[in-house]
Amino acid sequence: MIPGLDGLRAVAFLIVFFFHTRNLPFGWMGVQLFFVLSGFLITDILLRMKEKLPQREFFIKFYGRRFLRIFPLYYFYLILLAALIFLLPSLNLRTLNVELGRGFLNQIWVAAVYLYDFFHASAFFERSRFFTHLWSLSVEEQFYLLWPLLIFLVPRGKFKQLCLTAIGLGFLFRLGITLIYRAEAFSFLLNDPQQAVNVLPFSHLDAFAFGAYISRFEIPRPRLQLLLLAIFVPALGLLTDFLSKGVVVASSLGYDLPMTGFYKEVWGYTLLNYLFAVLIYCVARTDFLTGILDGALLRYLGKISYGLYVYHYGIIALAVAIFREYELPYSVRSPQMFIVTMGATVLIATLSFYLLEKPIIDLKDRLFRV
Repeated sequence: MIPGLDGLRAVAFLIVFFFHTRNLPFGWMGVQLFFVLSGFLITDILLRMKEKLPQREFFIKFYGRRFLRIFPLYYFYLILLAALIFLLPSLNLRTLNVELGRGFLNQIWVAAVYLYDFFHASAFFERSRFFTHLWSLSVEEQFYLLWPLLIFLVPRGKFKQLCLTAIGLGFLFRLGITLIYRAEAFSFLLNDPQQAVNVLPFSHLDAFAFGAYISRFEIPRPRLQLLLLAIFVPALGLLTDFLSKGVVVASSLGYDLPMTGFYKEVWGYTLLNYLFAVLIYCVARTDFLTGILDGALLRYLGKISYGLYVYHYGIIALAVAIFREYELPYSVRSPQMFIVTMGATVLIATLSFYLLEKPIIDLKDRLFRV
């Protein structure tokens, strides 16, 4: 693993966690950072495999390794939810009954077939802390299905063109989705175009493509670009917020979720994805902040970040239900709630990593050695 990238994974998870505990309005951007980082790492793996392996082994080994890394934990989490729904009557937690019981059968089957992002963009969607965060894992899985095929089929000399085309298509897809949803021509679509843009996989094509691009091509003067982007992107977000809403909410950096005003849901993702691509490039190629990111705690949290992400929102939902049932005077954004939920998430993700994930991950090099 490139120094600093595990720490960057940890940072991405932590800001998402702060967002889900309502302490960091721009924390949703951690998912975008995950997407760009996935594009960077997976593309590098795929290009190296393409150089060494024939077609049949290329696909078998890539998908075999992804299967062992992703599916066991994901489906174990869904099994836990299915078990919890049967235990609800004996738990006697009214809030939990409402939260988990809300459209449970619809939620779990679309999650099981990795279509939660499409479900989230439909009029049938019902928000649930146990399931809602799984939309991003559906997007990732759909990327893993499509991208290896494109990598294998596109000649090496056309790879840059592939990345740039995908970056452009991400922008165009977001524009198309926005216009379709705003037209309200289809009753089965969500009546919130900005939210639909956020969860549909087509919208994030450029996030993965930016990551893919920096895996093989240089960015000129990356640290200077990062500094300028860190100033320009929030400044533009705050300015457009002020012009469209008449107020400035600095804590969101001008990019509330869902993003609104001046078609920000179309171009805002492009800016954020490029900002994160430059950040990853600086960390991976110039050792930017690696002294901090490669610290033991961040490196460890990055190593177990998949489990942290899968479990964390459900743990928050459980904690909220218990706190409300016993009338404890702590809101979801309180320090007490943060300590309980973060501690439980790290503990459960650690147990999951060593008892479930790692034994299966270790099979990758035995069964699908590259």
